[in-house]
Amino acid sequence: MSKPIAVVAFGGNTILEAKDDGTFETQLKKAKQACRGMLTVLYSGYELLLVHGNGPQIGNLLIQFENARDIIPMPPLDMAVASSQGLLGHMLEVSMRCVLEEARLHKDVATVLTQVVVDSEDPAYNLPTKPIGPFYSQKDAQKYRTRNGWHVVEDAGRGYRRTVFSPMPHKVMNHESIRHLIEKGTIVIAGGGGGIPVNYKTGSVMGTEGVIDKDFTAALLAYNLGADLLIMLTGVEHISLDYGKPSQRPVKRMTIREARQWLAEGHFPAGSMAPKVKASIEFIEKGGREVLITNQENLGNALRRDGGSRIVLDGAIE
Repeated sequence: MSKPIAVVAFGGNTILEAKDDGTFETQLKKAKQACRGMLTVLYSGYELLLVHGNGPQIGNLLIQFENARDIIPMPPLDMAVASSQGLLGHMLEVSMRCVLEEARLHKDVATVLTQVVVDSEDPAYNLPTKPIGPFYSQKDAQKYRTRNGWHVVEDAGRGYRRTVFSPMPHKVMNHESIRHLIEKGTIVIAGGGGGIPVNYKTGSVMGTEGVIDKDFTAALLAYNLGADLLIMLTGVEHISLDYGKPSQRPVKRMTIREARQWLAEGHFPAGSMAPKVKASIEFIEKGGREVLITNQENLGNALRRDGGSRIVLDGAIE
């Protein structure tokens, strides 16, 4: 491999935010903006693997499936994840091809529909905690509990939502294909939405319920590929301690020891920054060199070590 590898993870809200009109025209426009930001990574000398989230998109798909359930059978959740992977992968791939052409860069782009193995004995299967899809009234929530067997809980006073299991990823089934593409210089889009969850224990592969956290899948891909850099794009320029409090302060660099300490002290919210920090720890402890956490607007500065937050191994030398 002549060039180092960078794995970049970003949320589905990069392409579809709650305030957006939701049209595919708008999503394609934002996908192209996101891909233009990736040029900075390419110009920095890295081969590139993109891992995207799918929260808003799979929510919309579930609304469509629910509204059509009297006409078309409701698909299992792994099929819905696969649908969102294909949808977002297509938008990102065509957007990246347009951006490369604008920049006169000659690289191929490939989207890999990615199956990710989870453990059927994962403790996460005892407690569905990941909210997905639309909000329901209390009456409808009870109906879905009874009729569909869903786990439905109240979500921060905004209504009731279906919750699903969020198991940890253990193996990417398409790993060797992804590696081969990257070694040929292809920009790869893989692990979308955390990957399609499958069980693989008895020689057969079976889709299973659940939504895998994309940050953990990005970390898994990164250390399996021997990536030098894992980049997690989020909505803020850098990690902060005491976020949202008068004592809030930025962290430009933290070691694994500090990351563990601050996690234990509750500085990183469970639904946002905590998975990113936990995935960063896992990546570095398994051989990764560095994690960069920032927003899309400051990615260029962060790559030049003039912004963002970096997570490194204890005792790492600058």
